[in-house]
Amino acid sequence: MPASGVADKVVIITGASSGIGESTAKLLARDGARVVLGARRKDRLDSVVKEISAAGGTAIAFSATRGISNE
Repeated sequence: MPASGVADKVVIITGASSGIGESTAKLLARDGARVVLGARRKDRLDSVVKEISAAGGTAIAFSATRGISNE
């Protein structure tokens, strides 16, 4: 069943390189959303983008890291 109201919307998904984030990205893209994927593993993100694009979806990815400092 298609996700209601996501066609032609832009959806940002963090943690999209695997697991629930990856599955959610693929589901929403299949239902017409344009997905923006973020995670630490750029190689995995690129793979997910290729899979979504090959299936006719629209996706872009960005690698995100977070530094922690005690300063």
